[in-house]
Amino acid sequence: MKNTTLTKRLVAGLAVLLLAGAGAYAWKLSRPQGPGPGFVSGNGRIEAVEIDIAAKLPGRVADVLVEEGDLVRAGQVLARMDDAALRARKNEALARERQARDAVAGAEAQLAMRRSDQAAAVAVRTQRESELDAARRRLARSTVLAQAGAASLQDLDDDRARVDGVRAALAAAGAQLAAAAAGVEAARVQVVQSRSAVETAVATTASIDADLRDEVLVAPRAGRVQYRVAQPGEVLAAGGKVVNLIDLTDVYMTFFVPEDAAGRVALGSEVRLVLDTAPGVVVPATVSYVASSAQFTPKSVETSSERQKLMFRVKAQVDRGMLERHADQVKAGVPGVAWLRIDASRPWPAGLALRSTP
Repeated sequence: MKNTTLTKRLVAGLAVLLLAGAGAYAWKLSRPQGPGPGFVSGNGRIEAVEIDIAAKLPGRVADVLVEEGDLVRAGQVLARMDDAALRARKNEALARERQARDAVAGAEAQLAMRRSDQAAAVAVRTQRESELDAARRRLARSTVLAQAGAASLQDLDDDRARVDGVRAALAAAGAQLAAAAAGVEAARVQVVQSRSAVETAVATTASIDADLRDEVLVAPRAGRVQYRVAQPGEVLAAGGKVVNLIDLTDVYMTFFVPEDAAGRVALGSEVRLVLDTAPGVVVPATVSYVASSAQFTPKSVETSSERQKLMFRVKAQVDRGMLERHADQVKAGVPGVAWLRIDASRPWPAGLALRSTP
């Protein structure tokens, strides 16, 4: 009786092992097998360009408008920072701008007055010059008449005194004109300074406006929200991350090929990716980068034997059309195998043939 029970258990155990082996064998057969000469393969993971959406200025997070996993379009508002302090600064800058413009108006009015004074001083000096010329001619006639005895010495002395008086008046007019010119220059400088103050105030306002725009965090391109790094109410330093996006149009797999194959890899070469999560789906890609020097493959490579070799890193860019059609299914970090055709004359085997997708 005991022997019969033991025999049944052994048979059941063998059956389980056979079923497991058959399942593993079937799974192995379902995966693309080595297509032979003209092809190489490497293990890798799906990667996508990550974009950190960060605060330009230190401040408090006012609101985060997206959730992890959301698809966003370019230009979509993702989060807002508290901008109350910036708006107060803008109001202050606008007040300074108004004051500066008023100062310009006052300085320009003062300049006009100084120019009017200068014009009056020029007229006075011109008049004094004419008076001096007339006084000199009168003195010349008096001198001739006095020498001929036709004029008294008193008249001659009076004419000389008149010349001296007019000459002094002319000097005073010249000094007044110089003072008026200095006043014009001072007023002109004041106008320039006032206009400069306006330009400074306008630039300050424009700078604050730029900072206010930066307080609204938008998506620079379409993608998917990978992480909400910060929450409303958190205070961040300058450069503090709020949201992390992945660009669903820039997805690739990095893998490694041996030296003898790397020399035959051309940019634009066809690559077929088979992901562990969907072994029945072949993803089209093209080579977008080949390293110029060999390196030891990193620990992320799945096969230990590959990690012991010097290999060349290759980057395969996933077809953008397929990414756009299946944006909701794109996921970074998924492991898989990249099959690379290094001989364009070799046809792709049936297991790596592309199937039409909607």
